[in-house]
Amino acid sequence: MRAYLSRRIFSAMAGSMLLVPPLVARADTPKRGGTLKFLVEPEPTSLVPIADTTGANVMISAKVTEGLFNYGLDFSLRPSLATGLQTSVDGKEMTFTLRQGVKWHDGQPFTSADVAFSIETLKKYHPRGKATFANVAEIRTPDDHTVVLVMSLPAPYLINALAGQESPIIPRHIYDGSNPLANPHNNAPIGTGPFVFKDWQRGNFILLERNPDYWDQPKPYLDRIIVRTIPDAAARSVALETGEVDIGGEYLVPLSDMGRLGSLPQLGIETQGYAYSPNVHRIEFNLDNPYFKNLPVRQAVAHAINKDILLRTVWYGFGVVTTGPIHPDVARFYTADVVKYAFEPSTAEKLLDEAGFRRGEDGVRFSVMHDPLPIGLMHMQTGEYIKQALGKVGIKVTLRSQDMAGYIKRVFTDRQFDFTNGAMTNGPDPTLGVQRFYWSKNFRPGVPFSNASHFSNPDVDRLLEAAQSEIDLHKRAEDFYGFQRIVVQELPDITPIAVKLFTIYNKKVKNHTLTADGIHCNLADVYIDS
Repeated sequence: MRAYLSRRIFSAMAGSMLLVPPLVARADTPKRGGTLKFLVEPEPTSLVPIADTTGANVMISAKVTEGLFNYGLDFSLRPSLATGLQTSVDGKEMTFTLRQGVKWHDGQPFTSADVAFSIETLKKYHPRGKATFANVAEIRTPDDHTVVLVMSLPAPYLINALAGQESPIIPRHIYDGSNPLANPHNNAPIGTGPFVFKDWQRGNFILLERNPDYWDQPKPYLDRIIVRTIPDAAARSVALETGEVDIGGEYLVPLSDMGRLGSLPQLGIETQGYAYSPNVHRIEFNLDNPYFKNLPVRQAVAHAINKDILLRTVWYGFGVVTTGPIHPDVARFYTADVVKYAFEPSTAEKLLDEAGFRRGEDGVRFSVMHDPLPIGLMHMQTGEYIKQALGKVGIKVTLRSQDMAGYIKRVFTDRQFDFTNGAMTNGPDPTLGVQRFYWSKNFRPGVPFSNASHFSNPDVDRLLEAAQSEIDLHKRAEDFYGFQRIVVQELPDITPIAVKLFTIYNKKVKNHTLTADGIHCNLADVYIDS
């Protein structure tokens, strides 16, 4: 559905100006005032996701730093910092009309120079930006409220890449002349959004206060947002149950608690609001590792893992077993017509023997370290299952626990890892969310959530690059089908589960999920009906 909507909007825009209405809240007259206690996990590493797009980072950032557009639950385009968009007939020029009268939180005017600078920065540093803006050859700013993207080739996916959580617009006067990754304002952001950053007491809270000069008056309705982090998963469940916190999403609580929490009269469970970033769980290999560089070893691992058991025992059924890197919900581009690796430990044993990795006297073929993504419990629990499953076929696995900053440095900067498991955000389009992990040109040590496996396949590059500029929906889908077949054959990773995400909220919190990115959006419409 999302792919169809994207195509329809793109076609409608060609040669004409697209003007879009604001979001309409699904409630009665909002009440002004109050404090929203917002729970995230883990504590963010940054509050502006220029390079690090960890879930907590983007979830908080979008309240302060906005994008050009928002997206309705049906992926309809809604105005934010841009109010209109015109695309040329050949798809090689996109002209944005910017909102006038907007000011940064420090009082400086927002202009087209900020947008141009932001896109250039994202293209260079963002883990998805190199692919997202690959076809942008030139950025023109004919006046303060117009931006023209000149393309080397059409980019039909780009219309879906302009939300605040995905492509944040940052102030040029704050970042120009600095290293954007080391700028201190990444931890004290200045944005245009409905909430103004005030304080970050690490390990305790982040305070955002109402922006009295917000362009979309009378929003926001809340006086402030207090962002909390609670390291213990069971304690997070208790905090939601007792009202210590009001709302949170993604991987907050033990999945074993969901039945109990869902039965409580004061709490609600919302599954909408994740269409913008559907997640696929993946086990990623370092292809420079002396063991995992061998395809038969990776195939053996695939045959040693029972996806159904993993879904039932670790993910408690919150998802579906899947076949490749594209989430089945991205239906137009998903195919199940790929190589399948049945759960067959005997086949795994045979492959390892034939690859020359026979069992020693202690029954061990070789030893490797495994680094689970340190978000929630599920990735460490998945690591425990992997350790057990691979141990049965003679691969000794040692689990390593670390905080998010340590994990990012180890996996994406130093590349001192053997294999890892974590979540891959597909994004609203495979070019935006999936390509970054498999495109050889996105092997960028130091950039989080890029091509950490060091996978390189010319046919995959060709298909991904063709899909970047193909405006024929059928041909574009065929490119992605071919991509999935090769990747599943080559196994730079294993993708067992297409994850089902959810938001847990106190029912006094209203209008929290009005967009395709749910609580990742700016929360300007939220109010508390106490």
